[in-house]
Amino acid sequence: MTATTVDLVDYADATRRYDPVIGIEVHVELGTLTKMFCAAEVSFGAEPNTQVTPVSLGLPGALPVVNGKAVEYAIRIGLALNCQIAETCRFARKNYFYPDVPKNFQTSQYDEPIAYDGWIDVELEDGTVFRVEIERAHMEEDAGKNTHVGGATGRIHGAEYSLVDYNRAGIPLVEIVTRPITGAGDRAPEVARAYVQTLRDIFRALDVSEARMERGNVRADVNLSLRPTPESPLGTRTETKNVNSFRSVERAVRYEISRQAAVLDAGGTIVQETRHWHEDTGITTSGRVKSDAEDYRYFPEPDLVPIAPPREWIDEIRAGLPELPVARRRRLQGEWGYADAEMRDVVNAGAIDLIEATVAAGTSPAGARKWWMGELARRAKQDEVTLEELSVTPAQIAELQGLVDSGRINDKLARQVLEGVLAGEGDPEQVVTARGLEVVSDDGALLAAIDEALAAQPDVVEKVRGGNLGPVGAIIGAVMKATRGQADAGRVRELILERIG
Repeated sequence: MTATTVDLVDYADATRRYDPVIGIEVHVELGTLTKMFCAAEVSFGAEPNTQVTPVSLGLPGALPVVNGKAVEYAIRIGLALNCQIAETCRFARKNYFYPDVPKNFQTSQYDEPIAYDGWIDVELEDGTVFRVEIERAHMEEDAGKNTHVGGATGRIHGAEYSLVDYNRAGIPLVEIVTRPITGAGDRAPEVARAYVQTLRDIFRALDVSEARMERGNVRADVNLSLRPTPESPLGTRTETKNVNSFRSVERAVRYEISRQAAVLDAGGTIVQETRHWHEDTGITTSGRVKSDAEDYRYFPEPDLVPIAPPREWIDEIRAGLPELPVARRRRLQGEWGYADAEMRDVVNAGAIDLIEATVAAGTSPAGARKWWMGELARRAKQDEVTLEELSVTPAQIAELQGLVDSGRINDKLARQVLEGVLAGEGDPEQVVTARGLEVVSDDGALLAAIDEALAAQPDVVEKVRGGNLGPVGAIIGAVMKATRGQADAGRVRELILERIG
């Protein structure tokens, strides 16, 4: 029985009866100016096949030269992942044929990676910390990009023809490989997602990559196997290739657990294979039987000498590492006085940088959080964009809150000002002026509106004079309506009581 002919097992049932084991291979494109082994420029969105050299095209006689900045970035990543940095390492040829690999081999690292034996702690949404052990982080080059034209799926099967763009071929990569991740149980999908997200945050903090998953800067291959109990030997694994969003990583793990459980329940066997993730349907489908290392016929790259980074250089890189995301979050939480749940919400919303910049611009942590996690989070969800993609800057939010703090506008007016800023009408000060939104502070104007409201509601006036202050709210509401919400409600209340008394 094959994996494509079975129904799914309920996820909760599958994780009760089987122990999932995951392993994740994350590829990150390094943000160097040129490619791994040649001087071809690296930039996103260039015309196809315009950023190539004889080396990246694999032309006869073209010899590679290692990109020193890529080596430095790889060491940065290894140190941030608590890895050992090799005293000497070398490149190898990974031999396979595919149209996007013009040399018919990929220059990678095999038995001598630049970094090995590391670990990283990942924090789940409820604050649980889970340690993931890193087997290795090695350098390699990216392949080109195939575009399959025609057909219904965009894949090679059923396509009318294929196009190859070699601009990406040769871009420096670091591949980070975990050891088997055990003990996650039914939280395996959540652990996988948190791990990839933590790596993305580290790449950005290290400034080694833009780490934009939607551009393919970070891609994850997700391995999964099931076994009857945590004491049983590891089961046969599948590898879901090139998953490119956090949500998809979580969904792919969850789907494979249910699918593999169904195969095993039906008496079938799991095929060691690569699988494709389909974002639209939320399923994986079979790719090809997974090759073992010996199938690639690895051998040392004869055109490149071994790399032996001096210990002094490694120490210098270590000393220059920035504050890493976990330590930074803990520091900022202490400085801002956020509760654990509040900080987790900020992290999950991707708002840390925005709030930090808003606080640096002069707003209190509470004020910054109010806007980014309140009105702006609602707007981002409505528009289906991230907070960073909204048309407002931390400096503008700081200016907006400053107008509130000074009493020139109240929170209700501030929301109108924010609408204007988001609509491109200018900074908050400009919107206040253009829309005439400043709080009415002239007692004379307020008293005129109050007298009109009192004259319209004489029964309310009598109740208040009789000692019942509850109906005062009706008078305040009428005044706020008359002033288009631009009155200070507290001052209005004071003047009403003075007028009636």
